[in-house]
Amino acid sequence: MIKKSRMKQNKRIMIVLTLFLAVLVLLILRTAWIQIVDGEQLSRAALEQQTSDNTVSAKRGKIFDRNYKVLASNVSVETVSIAPEALRKSIENNNMTVGMAAEGIAEKLGLDAKTVEDKINKKSSFEYLKKKVEKDAADELRKYISDNKLSGISFVEDVKRLYPYDNLASHIIGFVGNDNQGLEGIESIYDDELSGVPGRVVTTQKSTGLDSGTNYESYIEAQDGSGVVLTIDEVIQGYVEKHLENARVSNGLKKGAAAIVMDVNTGNILAMSSKPDYNLNEPFAITDAIRDEYKGIDDELKSLDGTEYTERLNEVIQLVRRNKAVVDSYEPGSTFKSVVASLALETGAVKLDDKFTCSGVQQVLTEKIHCANRNGHGLQTFPEAVQNSCNPAFIQIGQKIGKTKFLEGTRAFGFFQETGIELPGETAGIGFTEDSFSDVDLATSSFGQSITVTPLQMITAISAVANGGTLYKPHLVKEIVNSDNIVIKKNEPEAVRQVISKETSAEMCKILESVVSKGGGKNAYLAGYRIAGKTGTSEKYPRGQGKYVASFLAFAPADDPKVACLVILDEPTKGSYYGGVIAAPVVKSIMEETLQYIGVEPRYNEDEKEYIDTEVPDISGKTAAEAEKILKDAGFGIRIKGSGDTVTDQIPKAHTWLGAGSNIVAYMNDSKAERSVTVPKVIGESAAAAASILSSEGLNARIRGVPGEGSAVCSSQSPEAGTIVEPGTVVTIDFKYQGATE
Repeated sequence: MIKKSRMKQNKRIMIVLTLFLAVLVLLILRTAWIQIVDGEQLSRAALEQQTSDNTVSAKRGKIFDRNYKVLASNVSVETVSIAPEALRKSIENNNMTVGMAAEGIAEKLGLDAKTVEDKINKKSSFEYLKKKVEKDAADELRKYISDNKLSGISFVEDVKRLYPYDNLASHIIGFVGNDNQGLEGIESIYDDELSGVPGRVVTTQKSTGLDSGTNYESYIEAQDGSGVVLTIDEVIQGYVEKHLENARVSNGLKKGAAAIVMDVNTGNILAMSSKPDYNLNEPFAITDAIRDEYKGIDDELKSLDGTEYTERLNEVIQLVRRNKAVVDSYEPGSTFKSVVASLALETGAVKLDDKFTCSGVQQVLTEKIHCANRNGHGLQTFPEAVQNSCNPAFIQIGQKIGKTKFLEGTRAFGFFQETGIELPGETAGIGFTEDSFSDVDLATSSFGQSITVTPLQMITAISAVANGGTLYKPHLVKEIVNSDNIVIKKNEPEAVRQVISKETSAEMCKILESVVSKGGGKNAYLAGYRIAGKTGTSEKYPRGQGKYVASFLAFAPADDPKVACLVILDEPTKGSYYGGVIAAPVVKSIMEETLQYIGVEPRYNEDEKEYIDTEVPDISGKTAAEAEKILKDAGFGIRIKGSGDTVTDQIPKAHTWLGAGSNIVAYMNDSKAERSVTVPKVIGESAAAAASILSSEGLNARIRGVPGEGSAVCSSQSPEAGTIVEPGTVVTIDFKYQGATE
């Protein structure tokens, strides 16, 4: 009995031991599994509880103009973060409340106090407070931390994008978001090159936010981004934007304006502007242009939040973000005739001495198509047809070319396809296929209607007409450089194809020059510079709404082309809407400054002698007789003020450039007391009347434009009427030919 009882007891012990051993084995196996299989993951999780891992932003590469003037750079800022538990402990130790500390921190950083309070109360080891904190704000926060003996707040160096010229070339450069990622323009297209590689700072800490026993810091250095050198010239870009904005305002443009300046021999874009524009440093700001278009938009946005706010904001800011030079297509109107005329000569469809008759209307099947001159141009040669911008003549020219060659030729010039420019959102334009190209379509396309092109395509095509017939791919990026500005990639001029012969190009240069000197482009005439060009006026679809696009396309010098310029004015609402009247003067102003800037010397013919400017000599210290002789030899007259022996001052100053025959005022000894005159108004006057009015006030006139034309009147003056100036001051007066249309 006892033996049986012991056996049962031993059996129980064995069972218990077996179970114990089984549990022990399971525990050993589980421990091994944790250590071997899950160890890495769990170690990582534990480490994450003890470490802060901050990204160190790489310095974004700079953006330069062609001469290495900085257009986009970086400024040092800081990222502010907290260790919530450590911060809460320091707040408690200093007899503050979380709410009080949150309010003080929020004030320095420009944040919402409740948001800061919520982050301080989080059960986490790390929280961002704000990125891109300016130095002044960061220093104020440091002082607040010091004054209140707070801990658990850290600062990490960061960078912020800075655009030193604000609005300049905004549609080209683009901008970045809060994370320094490119969102528009070159910043977006070249984001990979510009971004660089971020660095990291890893620091271990206890859950309290104090240093852990390990206490190490790992620093991985950021790699700065590459720089992008553009083809644009900051100076020429400034000229374009100044004159384009003046045109936008003075003509009351409903849909803005666009302009491009291109190097005809490389395809490099020297300037590109779209108006209205925006401030790159405040890309989401509501501008005056937006307010004009969207009445009450400020109040409307205040009433929205969340997704609705974001969607509406993005919708309205597209008004100023839209790059009309690349994204928008338009009916080119008569500027397109420069291409059609080139095709006509190149294909042999037309010869220079061919004649075309215009009665004021051309019948095409059942359609009657009118000329801008309803009385007709009568019998005209091919060059005269281009000068007159005669629609019936160009219908006949298009018919001579034929549908097939017309389509092939216009496509060869790059129309109805993207150019591949280094900008987002490029439009291809709209043309015809062989199957859909009717006789009426051929007729209207021949004078630039029923098709749409982009401004970029148009200036690229005219550059080919000017440069000997080579179509170049347009470029905005000259080269990529490393952080030391050493070139690592260079974009060479890229010839796409030969579209016309050198002989055709030379003939077209002469013809298009005559458009400016004799035809509808007179308002682009600039003495000393042989400007070739073509006017354009197109009525927007649907017809009959009174909405027009005025444009002018030009290149210079006609006998040795260097640069081309296109200006487009969309829906003018003040006065004329003809390209030859309102767009041509803008091109003239841009061309004058650009040609002078790039060093093209003026060459005057016999008819332009009166426009020749001469450098004013220095007559200071001379006697009246000596001064008179010096000025006479230089082609100037003299007016003496005072009765002293020697000249003590002169107006205009020495080395000023002034038209020959102008008078220089010489002040003798102390005769400076009476030097003031009010500039009279000469706008609306003829050249002779304007010169006489200014002369009677003791002022000099510098004449630009076409004053010799019967209907030409002064359209602008500088200085403006009412300005107080010294006698002898030069007043520049522009003349506009009112008879220009197309």
